[in-house]
Amino acid sequence: MKIGCPTEIKAQEFRVGLTPPAAAEAVAHGHEVIVQQGAGDGAGFTDDDYRNAGAGIVDTADEIFAAADMVVKVKEPQAVERKMLREGQLLFTYLHLAPDVPQTEDLLASGATCIAYETVTDRSGGLPLLAPMSEVAGRLAPQMGAYTLQKANGGRGVLMGGVPGVFPAHVVVIGGGVVGTNAARIAAGMGADVTVLDRSLPRLRYLDDVFGGQFKTGYASKTYTAEMVAEADMVIGAVLVPGASAPKLISRAQLSDMQPGAVLVDVAIDQGGCFETSKATTHQDPSFEVDGIMHYCVANMPGAVPRTSTQALSNATMPFMLALADKGWKKACQDDPHLAAGLNVHAGQLTNLPVGEAQNRDAVEPSAVL
Repeated sequence: MKIGCPTEIKAQEFRVGLTPPAAAEAVAHGHEVIVQQGAGDGAGFTDDDYRNAGAGIVDTADEIFAAADMVVKVKEPQAVERKMLREGQLLFTYLHLAPDVPQTEDLLASGATCIAYETVTDRSGGLPLLAPMSEVAGRLAPQMGAYTLQKANGGRGVLMGGVPGVFPAHVVVIGGGVVGTNAARIAAGMGADVTVLDRSLPRLRYLDDVFGGQFKTGYASKTYTAEMVAEADMVIGAVLVPGASAPKLISRAQLSDMQPGAVLVDVAIDQGGCFETSKATTHQDPSFEVDGIMHYCVANMPGAVPRTSTQALSNATMPFMLALADKGWKKACQDDPHLAAGLNVHAGQLTNLPVGEAQNRDAVEPSAVL
C-alpha cells in the first residue's frame, strides 16, 4: 500500500501524522511511504529523517492525495484537503464530525473511507487513540489556564499556588476521565486547591483511592456543579461523549454568578465545547472574554507541544495504521471490532450513529458496510 502524509495546514498546527520511526515500520512491512516536504519540521523531524527511514519526499499535498492509497494525518481535513479526497481512498486521522456539518458533507461526497482516531475503542471501553492527546491536553489545560488567569491576560490575577497566608487558586475540573485526571494532577502539582466533579461513583472512588490527598472529588449534580463553578477561579471542562457533541455544562446565565476574571478552559472544544459561550480559538489568539469571564478554547491544544504530541500519538496509531496497510481497511476492521468502531464514513454512507444523531442525519453501524 502507498501511505501518504501531508503537512498539516490547520492554524498553528505543528504536529505530523507519521514520525520517521513509524514510516520506517511501514517500509519494513513492505509499504511505500511518501511525506510532503517539511511536514515534520514543526515537530522537529527533518526531510532527511524521513529519507533515512525509507520514505520518499514530495513537494505538495496534491501529490500526496493523488498518489496515496491511505492518507495519514493529525487534524480533520480542511476544506481544500477534502476536495482532494477521492473515491476508494482511505483517510486515517482525527475527524470530530459531530459539530462539523460541512466536513461531514464533504467526506460523504468524496466517496472516501474515513476512520477517525477519536472513535477507535479498546477492550476496556477506552479510546486508545484519543487518550494520548487527552493526556497532553489535560496536562496543558492548567498551564494555559494559569497564564490566562494573570491580570495582564484578562484574568483575576490569582496565583495558582498562592503564597503563605494567601489561599491558592480554586480549580474545578468537570469530568474525571483521562483529560480531567491529568488536568487535576497538574493543577494540584502547581499548588492549586482542586476539585474533580464526575457523575460516575466508581470513577470518583478510583480517583480517591489513587489520588486521595492530591485533590478532592464531588458528584456532578447540576446544583453542586453550579455552586462549585460560582466559587472557582478556574473551571476546566473535560467531558466527552464518544463521537457525539459535548454536553453544555455551563450556561451563559451562570457566568454572572462566577468570580469576575475567572477562567474557563474548554478542552472539549473539538466536539463543540462544553460551555454555552465557547467558540474555537487558535494558539495565536487563544482567549476571549464574555460577561467578564475569560475563555480559553484552543481547538488543537496538543499542537502547542508538537514533538511530545506527535511521538505520543504515533506510538498509539502505528499498530492500527500497519493493520490497515497490511490487510486493507475492510479486513482490518473485520478482524478488529475496536478498529471498526473508528469507521465514520464509507463510500457516501455515514457509519457513526452518534454523529448521525447529532446532525439529524441517516447513519448505520460500521458492521453494515463490512
